[in-house]
Amino acid sequence: MFRWISENYRTFLWAFALSIAVWVVAVTSADPDETRALSSAVPVQIIGQDPSLVISSDIPTEVEVTLRAPRSVWDIIEADPQTVRAILDLSGLSTGEHSIDLQIQINARPVQIVSVAPRTITFILESLATQTVSVDLSLAGETAIGYQAGEPSLDPVEVVIAGAQSQVEKVARARVAINLSGIRENFDQILPVEVLDENGQKVNDITVSPESVHITLLVNQQGGYRDVAVKVLVMGRVASGYRLTDISVFPPIVTVFAADPQLVNALPGVVETQPLDLQSAKEDISTRVALNLPAGISIVGEQTVLIQAGVSPIESSVTLAGEKVEIVNLGDGLKAQVSPATVDVIVSGPLPLLDTLTRQDVRVTVDLSGLEVGTHQVMAKVEVLISDVVVESILPNTIEVVITLIGIPTLTPTQ
Repeated sequence: MFRWISENYRTFLWAFALSIAVWVVAVTSADPDETRALSSAVPVQIIGQDPSLVISSDIPTEVEVTLRAPRSVWDIIEADPQTVRAILDLSGLSTGEHSIDLQIQINARPVQIVSVAPRTITFILESLATQTVSVDLSLAGETAIGYQAGEPSLDPVEVVIAGAQSQVEKVARARVAINLSGIRENFDQILPVEVLDENGQKVNDITVSPESVHITLLVNQQGGYRDVAVKVLVMGRVASGYRLTDISVFPPIVTVFAADPQLVNALPGVVETQPLDLQSAKEDISTRVALNLPAGISIVGEQTVLIQAGVSPIESSVTLAGEKVEIVNLGDGLKAQVSPATVDVIVSGPLPLLDTLTRQDVRVTVDLSGLEVGTHQVMAKVEVLISDVVVESILPNTIEVVITLIGIPTLTPTQ
């Protein structure tokens, strides 16, 4: 027995190798390998960073990864994006420039990494620096005429900045900017803090704590000045068939002044305009008018106000009864009879236009294009020759049409 095995062991080995090859071919055919890039980029995860160090240069936040794996493994990878991770390990690194290869971890097997772009990350580590900086308040613009701003209050008055030492060293000041242009009321807002260098340019990659400052500023009206509303006076009526849609005034509030504060304090809170004449108006009005001010009181700034008045035609509707139905595009050698021969048409539009509307301005037709001998139901169409007049409905809107050959009597349909 042993002699027979020793004489045929080579045959056994060849048979075993052939069976393995057949198994590999069968498995590969059923689950072939595929090489392709991941459908989405892989985020770069940073581990092992010394908390006293910061990265002061730009590094990619994600990388493109190309893999080779069986189709079944690809299904696992695509179903869970967390299967593939890109790790940038900073353990044990000190300040200075470094070039580190990314570690690609794949929680699926079997997989071959074909390429990673980029594979090597170059960056600079710097010491983390902090600094306490006073907050400067930058005021721009002027309060409204007759108003005066008091001293601003900031809370807090200092912030702590942190970042790479080279960036922190660039910081010259922390600033909060507010614009007082035209302000009439107390200022009370929370605004972000800007970190600037000596040239007034923003310093990037710096964290600020807190990020914003609460600013309050009292704004008071000076004696002799007062803000009052503007009331528009009108006279006359718009033209017949028209209506006044709206009236607006700009500015709606004006500042008045008197050397004697008692005069402005005695005002009822409004000042009237000179009368706006609407007599027989048929279109929108835009004009400037003066204000009717008591003696000793003047307006600050522009001496007139802009008034805009909207004037529109009154919309209405009218019924045109007994409009004759016309036949168009009847074929050669044919004649037609319609029933009913007249319809009622309801139209709507501006009342002045409806008042001038005549029967000659309205045409009702039935289009018989392509129709042969027989009885047909045809939709009537209405054409109005005056613009801005709209057809609301046709009664009835379907017309019975009997088409016959010329020379053959037409039976009149029974109503």
